[in-house]
Amino acid sequence: MRILMIEDDKRLCDAVCMQLRMEGYETDACHSGADADYYLEHAIYDLILLDRMLPGKDGITLLRRIRQKGISVPVILVTALGELQDKIEGLDAGADDYLAKPYSVEELKARIRALQRRPHQFSHSQLLCIADVSLDENQMLLSRGEQTCSLSKKESSLLAYFMQNYNQILSREQILAKVWGAEHFVENSNVDTYVHFIRRRLQTVGSSLQIKSVHGVGYKMIGE
Repeated sequence: MRILMIEDDKRLCDAVCMQLRMEGYETDACHSGADADYYLEHAIYDLILLDRMLPGKDGITLLRRIRQKGISVPVILVTALGELQDKIEGLDAGADDYLAKPYSVEELKARIRALQRRPHQFSHSQLLCIADVSLDENQMLLSRGEQTCSLSKKESSLLAYFMQNYNQILSREQILAKVWGAEHFVENSNVDTYVHFIRRRLQTVGSSLQIKSVHGVGYKMIGE
C-alpha cells in the first residue's frame, strides 16, 4: 500500500512515516497543500493522511478539491481540532475517518487496517476497458474474452496508466513519477523492463493493443 502523509509538522511527519515504513507501507510525505497537489498529480496513492491545519490551502479545502476531482482514495483527517462540529465538517467534506492529535501511532495503524478491511475501499479506479481488453486493478487481472492473465501490482499500475492515456505519448519521466511515485528514485531502465512485461501480458491474452516506443521520448499505447 502507498500512503501520502500531508502534515506541516515535519518532526511528527518524519517520525510517523518511519513507523509506517517499518510496517511495510510505501510512504511519501509533504508539508503544504501546494505540495500535495503536485504529489497527487504525479503518483497514485491508496490512502491519504491529511492534516487539517496546513499553511496556505487548509486541509478541508484540499479534501473538498480532491473529492471534486473524483479521487476516491480513502482519507484519514488528522487534526488538533477535536470538537464534534470539527469532526462533522471533516467527514462531510469527504474524510473516511477522523483522528485527533495527539494520537498514538498504534491507533493510526489500527485505523489504517480497519479501512483496508472495507470492501473495494482501496480501489482508485474501476474496471478499465480499451479496445479488446479489460483491466481489473483490484484483482490485477487482464482479460480479453475468455483469456485472462494475472499481473503484478506494478504491472497493473503501469498498464492502467497506459490505458488511461490511450494513444498519447508518455515520457519515461511521466511514467516513473506516476507509477513509481514522486519520491521513488529509480532508473529509466525500470520503465523499459516493465513495458516489456506489459507487452508480453497483452500478447498472452491475444490483444491487438500495442505499446510503441517513441524514440528519445517514451512510449505510446495504440490499437491496430
